[in-house]
Amino acid sequence: MQKYRFDDRVVIVTGAGRGIGRAYARLLGELGAKVVVNDLGGAMDGTGSDTGPAEQVATEITEAGGTAIADTSDISTAAGGRAPVDAALAAFGRIDAIVSNAGNVRFAGMPEVDVENLDSHLSVHVTGAFHTIRAAWPHMVEQDFGRIVLTGSIGMFGLPDNLGYATAKAGLIGMAKSLTQAADDRNIKINVIAPNAMTRMGGGDSEGMDSLRAEGRETGNLMDPKLVAPMVGYLAHEVCDVSGEVYLAGGGRFAQLFVGVTGGYLPPDPFAAGIADVVENLEAIRDRKNFYTPGSLMDCVGHYMAHLGGDNHG
Repeated sequence: MQKYRFDDRVVIVTGAGRGIGRAYARLLGELGAKVVVNDLGGAMDGTGSDTGPAEQVATEITEAGGTAIADTSDISTAAGGRAPVDAALAAFGRIDAIVSNAGNVRFAGMPEVDVENLDSHLSVHVTGAFHTIRAAWPHMVEQDFGRIVLTGSIGMFGLPDNLGYATAKAGLIGMAKSLTQAADDRNIKINVIAPNAMTRMGGGDSEGMDSLRAEGRETGNLMDPKLVAPMVGYLAHEVCDVSGEVYLAGGGRFAQLFVGVTGGYLPPDPFAAGIADVVENLEAIRDRKNFYTPGSLMDCVGHYMAHLGGDNHG
């Protein structure tokens, strides 16, 4: 028997009808979680809907001996984002974890990209996550327990034609950091997963995904979405004791991604400093040998302004 189980835990997985979300839902179901499988069933760009994918995954979980229900709400709306939480409470009486995986991608870059493209990404990746978390938050606070896994992406580092997607994914790191501060000392942990797998949005077509599902481990394919799931399982489990952090998973590796700040350069007279001081000391400003990773806004301020208290971090 698996050591880390989810017996009596209730988990919502959004975007769980295909690919990585399906792998998460299946693993959590196998480990005893009661799973709400949310998926609008839309196309890769977020248009359209289909009840089939969510219902299929819920059926797969129950046929394997687990417990799951399907929810096909559109989490980009306030009512749709609240719906899987309401479904979890109605069916199972509580909500313990959310894996916010629903997403879309519409490739476009400057100058062709328009605001509608940007909004289409923000409404699903960021606003959709917000709606579901906001609905579940009071219940997590009341029971002093919750695990939230937001889905980021190394796509935030940019491609010539993924401006909207990159912007939305980067925004989720700020959301996780802020939610971590809001949780304070409660047993609510919020983290970000950046998956590395072959899916529709990662370049894999439906036929290719069906092949991976059918052949599984025998393919030896390190891009199988199932290889991401263990990290999400940890982040959604009660044993998880980290918050506000970002983890990469898949492709045969697990790693942490973090935002760091260099020690920087302290001009002798900050009031007299000009552009020349920046240019002439840019190497020191960019020197990473003494970087730190802020845990919060105030932590960042504390490090950055430490020289005012006589503690020179530069």
